Amino acid sequence: MDLLESIGPLMKRLRISAISYLNTAPLMWDFEHGDAASETRSDFDIAYTLPSQCAASLRQGSADIGIIPAAAYTSIPDLAILPGVAIASRRAVRSILLVSNVPLEKIRTVALDTSSMTSVALTKTLFAKWWGGGRTFTAMDPDIEQMLNRCDAGLVIGDPALKIDRSRYLTYDLAEEWVRLTGKPFVFAFWAVRQEALQDASRDLDLAPIFQDSRDHGLRPESLDHIAREWAPRLGLSTAEVKSYLTQNIHYSLDPDCLDGLHLFYRYAHECGAIPSAPQLFFLDAAKAAVI
Repeated sequence: MDLLESIGPLMKRLRISAISYLNTAPLMWDFEHGDAASETRSDFDIAYTLPSQCAASLRQGSADIGIIPAAAYTSIPDLAILPGVAIASRRAVRSILLVSNVPLEKIRTVALDTSSMTSVALTKTLFAKWWGGGRTFTAMDPDIEQMLNRCDAGLVIGDPALKIDRSRYLTYDLAEEWVRLTGKPFVFAFWAVRQEALQDASRDLDLAPIFQDSRDHGLRPESLDHIAREWAPRLGLSTAEVKSYLTQNIHYSLDPDCLDGLHLFYRYAHECGAIPSAPQLFFLDAAKAAVI
């Protein structure tokens, strides 16, 4: 028996596709900071991109784990959700905005930043179910000046939305509108893993606690101070604004209330034709049992 046979099959490093926005920074804490980072990263390869590209990477098989837009879960087979962690909101989120020069009832054309499938689906659902249908939607780059040159309103998400000068425009916070109309939180994204990838991963790698612990460590006061100092100059915000966004506007738990809101979003968005189906949610524990 040679050496390779004696140590068994080599385990594959799982490939993570993460979002390059401020709201993901606490989730990635253990992968980027402190003594835990080198140990945690030894099991993973990490790439940063836009939410829609996270979904595309999972769909194409070029990533094994991704923090995907909730809407993308409806169109990618064989995914299991890592329980307990989300990018959600129970109130105004500040980073998902419909920006307009005209009142809501006068909007007829909408430019969509397609960086997130979920925000696009939410926009279409809000119009179809509550604000009135018949709008025309056009995909555009997230340049609000160009958007409003061509359309009545523009959907802007993520860090670009945080930098919008709200004194210049009418703005509608889509999470705030969803909560007002439904009484439920809104879930924008969560971690999901390709079940096929679990077959080649170490059986000792318990993914859910790794990602939950990273979130918990990233939300410690000293971690938030570090993130705020790092991100504030990038976004042209104060450290207080960054910390307020991460602690007041973003909710990082996929708890029962958020799951209720997620199911409701899937049902309404499917009814409006904004997503192809209202899927059942399949979580990692069930996936591990099926694989093992």
